[in-house]
This record gives sequence, structure tokens and C-alpha cells, in this order.
Amino acid sequence: MDVYLITGGAGFIGSNFIRFLLSKEEDVLVINYDKLTYAGNLENLRDYEGDERLIFIRGDICDKEKLEEIFANYDIRFVVNFAAESHVDRSILDPEVFVKTNVLGAVTLLNVAKKHWEKNGFKNRRFVQISTDEVYGELPLERLDLKFTEETPLFPRNPYSSSKASADLIVMSYCKTYDMPVNITRCSNNYGPYQFPEKLIPLVITNCMNKKPIPVYGDGRHVRDWIYVEDHCEAVYMVIKGGRPGHVYNIGGDNERHNIDVVKIIINIMRDMYDPSISEELVLFVEDRRGHDRRYAINSGKIQRELGWRPRTDFETGIRKTIEWYIKNKEWVKNVISGEYQRYYELNYGRRKVLG
Repeated sequence: MDVYLITGGAGFIGSNFIRFLLSKEEDVLVINYDKLTYAGNLENLRDYEGDERLIFIRGDICDKEKLEEIFANYDIRFVVNFAAESHVDRSILDPEVFVKTNVLGAVTLLNVAKKHWEKNGFKNRRFVQISTDEVYGELPLERLDLKFTEETPLFPRNPYSSSKASADLIVMSYCKTYDMPVNITRCSNNYGPYQFPEKLIPLVITNCMNKKPIPVYGDGRHVRDWIYVEDHCEAVYMVIKGGRPGHVYNIGGDNERHNIDVVKIIINIMRDMYDPSISEELVLFVEDRRGHDRRYAINSGKIQRELGWRPRTDFETGIRKTIEWYIKNKEWVKNVISGEYQRYYELNYGRRKVLG
């Protein structure tokens, strides 16, 4: 039986990955290790309560003693590190938190895994670092022929992306220095169910629901490559199973959109699907974010050639599925925004199901 340690498994992408993993493997044990910050929510996996394949342990990836205990008690084969502070705006306000979690946390996790794995020469083990396309910096709006490849030099431009780039360099150094089997995946912007409503797409959806202004930075012409979260999860799974150790894999949706166009698409769908009175009058252009990168675009040719992965979900389908999910899960949105899910954790997991 394979044992996975998924850090940050109560977050948006982490919880979606656990769902994907459990749908793929029957004979598996998944340890969901999460600090449960504001963006970590056990309601994301509530329908798996009672599934013996899934264990939740509350903890910080900077907590060496707790990680040592987990590795001593379980024969961890795969570590997938989703745990991260990830919101650029928050990193501008408080860079130190991002350095602690994203850099020192990754080092702590690497050290504990290395200590336990090197006893058998790292045989049948893999450490996968989940990174971001933001480590590459930005691309010019006028050069649509340019995309980030795995060979693009790292040039992060804000505290969040700098902390992720730092972690990437450290992870790769463990491969080169200790022969530790690692992979790094760098993905474009994710969207889909269970995303905390501070990110663009869920923010637009929830603000439309509540007839609140929709803030758009600058001129709204910033370009992002969007990928449906389940497609990202499939790519990570394929890297775990077949990626070459020591290699980076870019994961993109081949779907570049201006932010303002994404906003307008959501407004139009929300008008048809939810409330005819929703209009573009809700859009509120605000002062641009400091160091706001103009364009990201991923070339995912390497993972397509080597592992046969392709994004399955076109944007129109994915965004409709996402909007439908948020409309059907208003209570989840309400609890997340109000912090009620933290109370749910204390009542339902505080004594009964949390190991550690």
C-alpha cells in the first residue's frame, strides 16, 4: 500500500488533489497534514469522513518534531508539498510569514524526508514540490509568441513568488547534493471548486451573488493562463507516477485571458444562470497592485511529450462548472468568509479525528 503525505491538503488545490487521488487508488493511505490557516478548510473533504484511506493531522510544516513523528509512524512513500502562503497581496503586507512557511517550511520537510528515506537509498520514494509560474517573472503583453519553459530563468518580482522560487532552488539542490528524488511542478492560475474567495474568479462569483463591487486592478489588461483545478491535479499525479527525478514540469491550461475579460465572462454567465439584474456596473477599477506582473503564459510541451498529459477542460466548460458549484454551495462560501468552518473544525475534529 502506498502512503502519501499531502501537506496543505485542506486548501484549495490540496483538497482537490486528495479527491483526485482517492478516486484513482483504492489501496492507499493519504495523510492530510495542514495547519488550518484561514484558507485551510476541512469542509472541503467532509464527504470523505469515515474513509479509512484518509487521515487528517493538524500541523505546521515548520514543526520538525511533528513531522518526525509522522515519518516514524508511517512508511511515507510520496510527499506532495502543497502547503504554502499563496496570496500575493498578503505577501506584500507581510513578507516574513511567506518566507517562514514557503522557504523554511520546505527545508524542514525536506530534511525530515531525507533523514528517513536515505536509509534505504531513497528507493521507491518521491518528493514533489508544488510551485507556480510566477517564479519566472512576467512576459511582455505585446509578445504573445513568448511563453515560460522549464529553462526560463527565475525572476520573481514579489515576496510570494520570491519565496516560492527560493523553495524551488532548495528542493533542486537536495537532488543535486544528496541524490534525493524530487520533482517540481509549476502551474498557471487554477480555478474551480473550494477556492477561497480572495482569488479573482471566486471573488467575482461571490460578489456577483451579493451585488457587491468587483475590484479590478489597474486597467484590467493583465493576462493569466487559466487551468481547471482537476486538470492540474491529474498532471501532478502523472508527475508523481512517471516524472523523471530531478526534473521540473510546467503545467498550463493553454488558455490566456485578460483579467477584465474573465470578469465579464463570469458576469454574463451569472446574469443568465443566477440573477438577470447582475451587470458590468459592478466592476470597480482600483489602483494597481505593487509589482503587478502583466502577463504569465506556460509552455507545457514537456509534460505533454513525456507523460502524455493534456488539459481536458476548456475555459467555458470549467467556468460554468465552477459557477454552478459556488451557487450550489452558498453555505460553504458563507462559512469560509465568516470563519465558521474553523468552529466546525473545533467541534467535529478537535478531539475525535485529529491525530496530533
